[in-house]
Amino acid sequence: MSAPAFIVKICGITNETDARIALDAGANALGFNFYKNSPRYIAPRRAREIAQAVSGDYLKVGIFVKASEAELLRVMNEAPLDVAQLHGDSVALPSAQGVRVWRALPAAAPAPPAYPGIEAYLLDSPSLLYGGSGDTFDWRLAAAFPHRAIIAGGLDASNVAEAIRVASPWGVDACSRLEASPGKKDLQRVRDFVRAALEAVGQEVNL
Repeated sequence: MSAPAFIVKICGITNETDARIALDAGANALGFNFYKNSPRYIAPRRAREIAQAVSGDYLKVGIFVKASEAELLRVMNEAPLDVAQLHGDSVALPSAQGVRVWRALPAAAPAPPAYPGIEAYLLDSPSLLYGGSGDTFDWRLAAAFPHRAIIAGGLDASNVAEAIRVASPWGVDACSRLEASPGKKDLQRVRDFVRAALEAVGQEVNL
């Protein structure tokens, strides 16, 4: 899938039902977490099964924490995935052509120099588990960020429109505040979040 005009990503997908709910609501990216310490961890094989069962034109994003290039490429091929979202102080940027990279950073971290291999930066609240904290950050940090940015961290239907207004990001990413329990989404929260995000950027909302 080519890059959408605006990303609405639902992260922490662990099952087919949640994937369908998110896409039916109008999301255009799903995140699969391959960090084994996360309560939303999913094996590459399960990510592949979900992607095969849930058709549609959407980005399949793999979440990696301090992964080696060999591990990253192996999982991306096994799943398979469209985007590698890289977390951690030390990450391996894949040298293979055609691998799309989103680099995750704490929102308050200094902005790195432009790097041609990175499609976007995901700005998130600091977390020991590299995401999923449910905490927001000052969206003015994202507004001042000099590169293409996706914002995450504590987003849901109640605040995503304001986050978009303040930060003017390329996309938004939500996870823990849309859950009934870790790894299991709440159908109505997902629908409400996607609707609020799409309405904030003037895109058509699925009914």
